[in-house]
Amino acid sequence: MSAVGDAALAEARRWLGTAYVHQASVRGGGCDCLGLLRGVWRAVHGAEPETAPAYTGDWSEASGQERLWQAAGQHLRVKNLTDEAPGDVLLFRMRARGVAKHLGIAGAIGAEPTFIHAYSGHGVTESPLSAPWRRRIVARFSFPERGN
Repeated sequence: MSAVGDAALAEARRWLGTAYVHQASVRGGGCDCLGLLRGVWRAVHGAEPETAPAYTGDWSEASGQERLWQAAGQHLRVKNLTDEAPGDVLLFRMRARGVAKHLGIAGAIGAEPTFIHAYSGHGVTESPLSAPWRRRIVARFSFPERGN
């Protein structure tokens, strides 16, 4: 694990139990999946690289634009899907032919993998990265090293 991956995972675990609040990004106060990622970024790197625009729960489903994937590719390091490491950012497609619109942070790797994510009705939780979740992963990223 890289130092920045270690820091990202440790910070994500500090958010466990935070309530789900759409578009929020406050540890202990509320966040959604993007808000969790934004909070981890701030803890690891300081200021966010850009201001997140307002968004609806369906993201850009109607237009089919991969807005979340494009933004992740601008600010995170793209990885091969099989190059797994704790602290990686995972991007999920929740429906076949739908846009990728859910994010998580890899926790445990190996025989019993986990990931940390925020979702409606559950808040921030560390969930098993089960086969159904794993099949939904469309991209894997790492946080850039500090200073990059």
